[in-house]
Amino acid sequence: MRTPPLAYHDATFMDSDEGRPIRIVSEYLAPLKAFTAAAVNATVVFFGSARITPHGPLGGYYSEAMELARLVSEWSRAQCSGRLVVCSGGGPGIMEAANRGAALGGGRSVGLNIGLPHEQRPNAYITPGLCFEFHYFFMRKLWFAHLAHALIAFPGGFGTFDELFEILTLAQTHKLDRTIPVLLYGSAYWHEVIDFEALVRHGTIAAEDLALFEFVDEPAAALALLKSRVSLAQLDAGCVAFARSRCPDDG
Repeated sequence: MRTPPLAYHDATFMDSDEGRPIRIVSEYLAPLKAFTAAAVNATVVFFGSARITPHGPLGGYYSEAMELARLVSEWSRAQCSGRLVVCSGGGPGIMEAANRGAALGGGRSVGLNIGLPHEQRPNAYITPGLCFEFHYFFMRKLWFAHLAHALIAFPGGFGTFDELFEILTLAQTHKLDRTIPVLLYGSAYWHEVIDFEALVRHGTIAAEDLALFEFVDEPAAALALLKSRVSLAQLDAGCVAFARSRCPDDG
């Protein structure tokens, strides 16, 4: 009788329902190992539509995302030896623009890609070794939040809204042990597609929740806001930058 494979070498088992917990934890441990080896523990996350192209109707946002990512990388290199790293969802559109801009600024960048029915391939500008492929959306979102020191949301659709409101909910409920500044880039777009003030009028959020995010409309202004909102002291002190979930009795 042939010796059966070890369970963790058995592809049929690993792809089964019973193997799901192992697959989930692998999407935590494998990136953790890579981030630790690369000394990446603090990111500026760029969200935005995969459908925005340089020459499409919203192409201005592509060039502005690229420019802002370039400015962020240059700031990071000048102020904290490049330890503040640009991070995107790894695909095309605004994600590509962010990784491309980081490369232009001489910085590293992360791509957290995800397998989709209509295949989303990683863009060519992600730093080698910092491109990751996810199956589970919730594990991908954990890594967006876990390392983020700031979030910039460019115009996007359902995926951008999902990722944006995940971070806003964590901030609103004080689930993270540090503040993550949120910038909504393109005020005309955001004011048209989401009536945040209506949520206050209807009593579904508090008026002070509107302070959880700020609007910006050009790269230099966005960088100035980031410089005023993001503290580099923790990075300078060499502290681990993971955002940890707070328990209700933490105060």
